[in-house]
Amino acid sequence: MKITKTHFGKTNEGIEVDLFTLINDNQMTVKITNYGAIITAIETLDKNGELANIACGFEKLETYLSPEYLGSYPYFGCICGRVCNRIAEGKFTLEGKNYSLAVNNGPNHLHGGIVGYDRRLWTSEILKENELIGVKLSYLSPDMEEGYPGNLRVTCTYTLNNYNELAMEYGAETDQTTIVNLTNHTYFNLTGGRDTILNHELELPAKLVTEAVGNIPTGNIVSVEGTPFNFLNKKKLGKDIEPLFDGYDLNFVLENTEGNLVFAGCLSEETSGRMVEVHTTQPGIHLYTGYWIPEMTIDGHKKFGRYSGVALETQHYPDSINNPHFPPVTLAPGQHFYEKTIYTFGAK
Repeated sequence: MKITKTHFGKTNEGIEVDLFTLINDNQMTVKITNYGAIITAIETLDKNGELANIACGFEKLETYLSPEYLGSYPYFGCICGRVCNRIAEGKFTLEGKNYSLAVNNGPNHLHGGIVGYDRRLWTSEILKENELIGVKLSYLSPDMEEGYPGNLRVTCTYTLNNYNELAMEYGAETDQTTIVNLTNHTYFNLTGGRDTILNHELELPAKLVTEAVGNIPTGNIVSVEGTPFNFLNKKKLGKDIEPLFDGYDLNFVLENTEGNLVFAGCLSEETSGRMVEVHTTQPGIHLYTGYWIPEMTIDGHKKFGRYSGVALETQHYPDSINNPHFPPVTLAPGQHFYEKTIYTFGAK
């Protein structure tokens, strides 16, 4: 196994940005930049031994900064925070005080606001141990950044081993009671981008979802039985998608109240033989099939577009702070936030 650090580009302010390339003994490669803690590529072998990138991302920092990408921003591969997903109307009350956050998704707050953790520069530390390699990324989110209270120290540690396990560990500590919900927003396309994800097959163990109207939970937790959201038995993503206006964009309940590392889903694709299993300590997994991914022209070639990737975002439920019966997202001084997700890749 080996890890290298190279130059990835400069921000609009002229600050140098790094790219970390992790390669294990099976030729699996993961590329991570300290801008937004973004996973830019995941290269894995298919059933015929051919290597391809199965994550939506770019080879140059300037593409992540381009107006074409940011105009219909799909959050490729980044860490979303301080609170991922949506907060209704960007408003919440904490310890008797009302807070108003940036509204950047219709009437709601999404993925940390206008400049969330996905557009911040993180400090980095390379990790090398006997059985894994990785990078620990850290960021200090100041009090009232994007409207959130408290100075929050955040870490995201990515590690890769020879079992083709890509682990993501999130940590956070605060000096004032605040709210935290972190996820990674990688989109997978197991064909390496040759086709859409509609023929990908997905299995989710979730029997329940958080009912939503306009992507905001109603507060009800309902059964998937008899709905397009039933993935208890493996099925193609395109099988029941047609009645859904913008595809799948919903939180599935894992009933993981103890924070154990549990099976959260398996995505597979027949022609390549590739598959990825998800295990997490988080209570939910959000399925988003990329309806709003923009088609872009990159170096003269058209890439991406609708249904070009699928995100399996492990997290706490959307708008949890406004639904007291949802798993809590509050963090107080002296407490330590910790969550872990493992994506395991293979081919059969």
